[in-house]
Amino acid sequence: MVNQAALKIKPRETAVDQATVRKVLDGVKADGRTSLTAPEAKLVCDAYDIPLPKEGLAKSADEAAKLAGGMGYPVVMKIVSADILHKTDAGGVIVGVKSDAEARAAHDTILANARKYKADAKIEGIQVQQMLPTGATETLVGAITDPSFGKLVAFGLGGILVEVLKDLTFRLAPVDEAQALEMIGSIKAQEMLDGVRGSEAVDRGALASILVQVSALLDDFPEIEELDLNPVFATKSGATAVDARIVCNFEARVERFRPDQDAIVTAMKRIFHPKAVAVIGASNEAGKIGNSVMKNLINGGYKGAIVPVHPKADTIEGIKAYKSILDYDGVVDVAVFAVPAKLCNGAMDEVGRKGVPGAVMIPSGFAESGEPELQDELLATARKHNVRIMGPNIYGFYYTPENLCATFCTAFDVKGKAALSSQSGGVGMSIIGFARSTKMGVSAIVGLGNKSDLDEDDLLTFFEQDPNTSVIAMHCEDLKDGRAFSEVAQRVSKKKPVIVLKAGRTAYGAKAAASHTGALAGNDKIYDDILKASGVIRAPSLRGMLEYARGVQVLPAPKGENVLIITGAGGSGVLLSDACFDNGLTLMKMPDDLDAAFRKFIPPFGAAGNPVDITGGEPPLTYQNTVRLGLNDERIHALILGYWHTIVTPPLVFADKMIEVVTEARAKGIDKPIVASLVGDVEVEKACEKLYDHGIVAYPYTTETPVEVLGAKYKWARAAGLIKG
Repeated sequence: MVNQAALKIKPRETAVDQATVRKVLDGVKADGRTSLTAPEAKLVCDAYDIPLPKEGLAKSADEAAKLAGGMGYPVVMKIVSADILHKTDAGGVIVGVKSDAEARAAHDTILANARKYKADAKIEGIQVQQMLPTGATETLVGAITDPSFGKLVAFGLGGILVEVLKDLTFRLAPVDEAQALEMIGSIKAQEMLDGVRGSEAVDRGALASILVQVSALLDDFPEIEELDLNPVFATKSGATAVDARIVCNFEARVERFRPDQDAIVTAMKRIFHPKAVAVIGASNEAGKIGNSVMKNLINGGYKGAIVPVHPKADTIEGIKAYKSILDYDGVVDVAVFAVPAKLCNGAMDEVGRKGVPGAVMIPSGFAESGEPELQDELLATARKHNVRIMGPNIYGFYYTPENLCATFCTAFDVKGKAALSSQSGGVGMSIIGFARSTKMGVSAIVGLGNKSDLDEDDLLTFFEQDPNTSVIAMHCEDLKDGRAFSEVAQRVSKKKPVIVLKAGRTAYGAKAAASHTGALAGNDKIYDDILKASGVIRAPSLRGMLEYARGVQVLPAPKGENVLIITGAGGSGVLLSDACFDNGLTLMKMPDDLDAAFRKFIPPFGAAGNPVDITGGEPPLTYQNTVRLGLNDERIHALILGYWHTIVTPPLVFADKMIEVVTEARAKGIDKPIVASLVGDVEVEKACEKLYDHGIVAYPYTTETPVEVLGAKYKWARAAGLIKG
């Protein structure tokens, strides 16, 4: 364990020379380049106190020898050319130069190699650089610009190890000292930094200082698109970057639309708690979307005003219709569109002129169909009138506290505390079916589709303050503004679990990236790191997201890390133990006194320890006695039950006895998370359903799923700061 308090980190207030950096970048831009030369990168790093070795630029062999002799041998010599980014590939690097003669020879060899590699390359000269001592641990500090998350800093093992292990971690820039240290401690091979096989521990504080300064540089100069310090030699007394590579993008940046939190909540409250809903394109014809929406609003039990809009009909589903929404005298809070895409912009203008704050765009035929201009036109009209758009290309949305079914799907009335959203209509239908099948109550089911306007961070902002929602689960294929999402999620996840299923695990930009950091920054790795740092629970699959949403809201928050398994089947105990390891759960080391206490209730051929194996032939009383002991002992923070179907203790008897002992404990103020795995014949299905109804998250035929749900609850509790020590 690293004593972070003892680490010395240079404060962010370290003086920086922004004028020098501005002059360098302006010069690069004026030359029509995007890549800095090594001497230019050195100037930038020096300006931000990012340590690099002594160096100089030689224009001749004799000058190379003079520079090398002045800084002391050995030295490293490298080609300097904006046209040659990967110097080693070009034969443009020679290390361990030990004399004036070797320096002259290296100069000529590097020039010849470079001209052979790229004959038309513009060569500035040869960089002569102080060679750092051997024995250091090679690390990497980098930065990239992601289309969704913006500026990111990266840390990992460097040199050739970054190519082999790909052990990088990413965070939103800028980072502070604490975040930098957390990054360093989060890579898989971080134990190497503490010294292995006799090597000394490195100065993590020095590495953290570099991360802080690099992120400050990005913050001050957003035109820096990629930055590589690789390798960074870390020793017990400091850290120095051997090489710096900086790439810029001078194209004008388009600022993302970001309304403030109060504006989001104000609009969303009217959308989710509408006093009147208009249906643009309402219809009397069965099978039409406009007819399905009308029927769902009526049959779903919505109590507000329903305003059908149709150019010819007088009434729709027995309700007075209007040729235009402007003809309706009252206030309208939401307009549900059910007209062809080509008619939406004209209708949106009328909706905006009416002062409607929210539009639910069911129609397809926009960006997803190769018509981005049509979507841009629609959004521009909405923005002109301050209308927030949900969609287009969606199934609509449900909000059960208002009996609101603003969708063409089936009406839905299983009320609860889970709010779910999906970018895909098919996933949305799965959510509806799962919720209905498992009786998982929901507060909301929302389709986001093309996400032309409203997206996940808007929903998070609303559900954060929604008293009808206790857990939020979201399916997404991308995050339109990942930085905004992360900032909101960091806040919301402290109060309510946020679960995300990120689809599309594809690498982004690897071929085009100019740096190691960029080439190794797989899009999914970025999502993984940023979501985790934001306190989000990442679901591994659609079923996982749904089970997490269902189970996490049922389980109470654990107060500590000690997990105990009580099982009637030794084989299940082994599998449950494996699942605990896979899900980051800590099996409690059994104290001697507690071990002796459990042995009083189990047969001599059973096994105490952890798991506690009571064996399969035991009566219901044995299950009750051991579980009661586990609940009453304050050192145990969560229980995992493994049940094996037997004649002595049938499944429903097991369920009843577990409910009795848990109810008894809750009456005494003891409420610990309990999950159960039931293996046996089909009767275990009904037993699991009964257990779930009483707050014991139980699954038949699987040892993995209940532990995964418990693991998800633990991830949230840790991120929310509910588990101390």
